Amino acid sequence: MFFSLFEIQKGAQLDQETFSCSICLDLLKDPVTVPCGHSYCMTCIKTHWDEEDEKNIYSCPQCRQTFTPRPVLGKNTMFAALVEQLKKTGLQAASADHCYAGPEDVACDVCTGRKLKALKSCLVCLVSYCEKHLQPHYDVAQLKRHKLVEPCKKLQDSICSHHDEVMKMFCRTDQHCICYLCSVDEHKGHDTVSAAAERTERQRELEGSRQKIQQRIHDREKDVKVLQLELETINGSADKAVKNSEKIFSDELICLLEKRRSDVKQQIRSQQETEVSRVKQLQEKLEQEITELKRKDADLKQLSHTQDHTQFLQNYPSVSALSEPTDSSSINIRPLRYFEDVTAAVSELRDKLQDILREKWTNISLPKTRAGFLQYSQEITLDPNTANTRLLLSEGNRKATLMSQYQSYSSHPDRFTYWCQVLSRESLTGRCYWEMEWSGTGVSVAVTYKNISRAGWSSECEFGFNDKSWVLDCQLNSYDFWHNNIRTPVSGPQSTRIGVYLDHRAGILSFYSVSETMTLLHRVQTTFTQPLYAGLQLWYGEFWWDIYFDNTAELCKL
Repeated sequence: MFFSLFEIQKGAQLDQETFSCSICLDLLKDPVTVPCGHSYCMTCIKTHWDEEDEKNIYSCPQCRQTFTPRPVLGKNTMFAALVEQLKKTGLQAASADHCYAGPEDVACDVCTGRKLKALKSCLVCLVSYCEKHLQPHYDVAQLKRHKLVEPCKKLQDSICSHHDEVMKMFCRTDQHCICYLCSVDEHKGHDTVSAAAERTERQRELEGSRQKIQQRIHDREKDVKVLQLELETINGSADKAVKNSEKIFSDELICLLEKRRSDVKQQIRSQQETEVSRVKQLQEKLEQEITELKRKDADLKQLSHTQDHTQFLQNYPSVSALSEPTDSSSINIRPLRYFEDVTAAVSELRDKLQDILREKWTNISLPKTRAGFLQYSQEITLDPNTANTRLLLSEGNRKATLMSQYQSYSSHPDRFTYWCQVLSRESLTGRCYWEMEWSGTGVSVAVTYKNISRAGWSSECEFGFNDKSWVLDCQLNSYDFWHNNIRTPVSGPQSTRIGVYLDHRAGILSFYSVSETMTLLHRVQTTFTQPLYAGLQLWYGEFWWDIYFDNTAELCKL
């Protein structure tokens, strides 16, 4: 397609897209035409074809026609001349258009037809003038006294709607701009001042607000730098933890621990991502606040330069209000012990695995159905020598009932003397599963080491309040898990039957709500260093007369 310079000069203006490169979307530079007829910048098409060198087939980005071998390119002199002419005519048109008022500009009120941009607005004439129509205000003596301000679209807002007078006063009582007639009419007796005086007062407030904004911007920028440093520290610590973990796994455990190495790495990265996300969210919030403060500062600066007192006073309330700042106390630099602890844990694992790897590696995958759990079911009975004297054992020492009277058990060093607890006779190692049926207002199902304390009421004796026991508290409307005096609220469907699965070697302890289906309530992943025993605790009130006589717990036959 070719056009003469005459056509362009006559004003048959062509769309710039006609002379634009479809690759860079800009006017053609050193235009070349490929065999299919489409034109591109020489640099653009060369770059495109360089990427296709490996295939040795070259295509047109527009029509996809292919060429073999690579076409030799030569500058299209006609297109080059047309583009240069288009640039000149385009600049001339742009220069002419620059003087005319657009949608966002204040137009001259005197111009007819296509209006020029206003150069000034007159607060006396209430008219905006272009450079040409403004000239009388510079030449005529009477007009020279008129107040000229920067072009303003809302000149009529400066006129009192009741008296059709310019509002040059401000009523502090009603916080409104008024005219001089208003001051002796409906605003008579009010605290009124000139708009200029009120402007001076508000200008001082405005400068104070700007100072506060600028200080907040400074504070937020410092906070952002602190967060950026935390990001670098988090990333550096995470990278170091990954590097150390990689070394331990790669050099000493090789293939046997390849999957565990990947898990640790993923765990670090997941924590890193969480920490980075937390910091970035706060950082983004601060940056948004900085942007808003800068915008508010710019608005206040623009308002401070408004020459029309009325415009200033009317716009001041909406512009001067400041939002609540972000509380700097929320910017907490968290300790990065997590990443260090991962490396320490991996190092400890390296040492312990020397012994563990001597034994047969056990598949620790959990059963998927209740039938799968039942294959690990273990017959468990309660040990009378451990039962508190307020517990009555029955059903072949599988059921415990809370009694109001003491039971006649013989003295034994294994007995719990204060807490209404009892342990199983059997120790638990390997994989095992059992279920407990309960009734009443509150019971607990536990596992514990045998060396848990028995005498007295201290936390060393009660299930869940020391590092030797793990317990699920079952109440009428809720569950809680306890270990080492740390409570973890547990949610799940209420059931009077609780299933317990233990994989001693893998360090897995799981509690399930058992009904028509099994629902996981809570799972623990830890390291058990001794054989475990099943335990039951039945609850009583603060005083002995608050005992719940219907509290029972029974180890079920499976």
